[in-house]
This record gives sequence, C-alpha cells and structure tokens, in this order.
Amino acid sequence: MSNSNLEILAYEPSPLGPLCLRRRELLSQPGTIVTEVTLNHEFLMSSLYTDSERALAQTALEMHSAKDLRVLVGGLGLGYTAREALLSDRVAQVEVVELLPQVIDWLARGLVPLSPELCDEQRLVVTEGDVYQRLAGPPNHLFDVILIDVDHSPQERLGEESVSFYTPEGLQAARRHLATDGVLGVWSYAESSPFADALHAVFDHVRIEPITYDNQLIHQQQTDWLFFARG
Repeated sequence: MSNSNLEILAYEPSPLGPLCLRRRELLSQPGTIVTEVTLNHEFLMSSLYTDSERALAQTALEMHSAKDLRVLVGGLGLGYTAREALLSDRVAQVEVVELLPQVIDWLARGLVPLSPELCDEQRLVVTEGDVYQRLAGPPNHLFDVILIDVDHSPQERLGEESVSFYTPEGLQAARRHLATDGVLGVWSYAESSPFADALHAVFDHVRIEPITYDNQLIHQQQTDWLFFARG
C-alpha cells in the first residue's frame, strides 16, 4: 500500500462518467484493505460491506427448490453476487451481463479481490451488454433465477435505459425470461413502494427483505432493500 494509503488501480472514462477502481487501507482499521469503485466521482460499491449483495443470491436460491439452476446476474460489480450464487452446488451456470467493458477487464486482469476465484470458475460466463435491454426483448434462454444489482434504487438509476424495467410492463417482459417457478431478485439501497406495487401487479408472490448492517465508515447503521418475486 502506498504512503498515501490509497492506490488507484484503474481510472478510465465510461458512458456513465469517469470510472475509478481504487484500493486502500482503512485508517480506522489498520490492516483492513478494501477495494472500492466510484462512478462519476460518486461512491458506488465496496468490498468491505457485501452482506446485501450476497443475500440477494442466497435468498433467491432459497426460494427455488430445484437443482441444475441457471442464473442470470445483471451487473458484475466486484463479483460478490455472482460468487454467492456459484457457492451453491445446485447452480449449473451463472451468466453475468455487465454494461461496462472496463469492469469486465478488471476481473480478467486480476484487479478485484475475487478475480482468482471467479476466473477459474467453469460455470461462470460474463457477457458485455445491457441487462435491461436483454430483459425487454424476447428470451433466447430461460433462467431459473434472475438477479439485478445495477441501479442505486428504482427511483435513483444510473441511466434512463432502466426506467421501463421497474414498471408492470417492464416486469412482464422480464418475467418471460424466467422458467417455471423462476425467481426474480432486485437490489436497492432504498425502499420503494411504487416498485413493490409493480411487482405485486405482475407476480403472485412478492417478498421484500431489508438487510441492515453497521457501516463503521460513517458510524451508523444502513439498510439495503431486496425485492423478490415469483409466479
């Protein structure tokens, strides 16, 4: 670790603004190294707190009882959602759809903590593309589980391309990509009653899970929200 306590691993332009991958040692926790991503100079994600990203996969898989599951993950990020799905021996394949080629390149170049593990995983396929555009179109393959972790929340999106996904019409289109008994899971940093209503309009079973954790960086509790739907 450099004397400045911060190492910039990658800094490059993207259609959504400057994209930065950085690594630093926490001053409040000496010896604890975290990898972080900022987008357009705003904090996006960290390897320090991954409870809700992992719970997105855990809970969705708990809701599906079958084996040989095909999982689609929207958004690669630092890879924690995909890795959690791959930890299950009931999962046959995980396809990750990531919009930004830079993020895919970070994984391939070994710049993120999970690179060695994920790059050796034969069940993982990483595809460059827009997952929202994919789900709005006709399905080429059906998935047992679809996990979306891209936007901050249904109301606070990284781009306007995803607006329709959070509507009943968009969810109906996404539902066509689910196999029988398939589960849809969506991550959000905030609760969203309009999105919950849209899910209820399309799916028979809706489950909303708050995930609360102690964020020691800001010395307060935070709650992320996970939305699940089936049937």
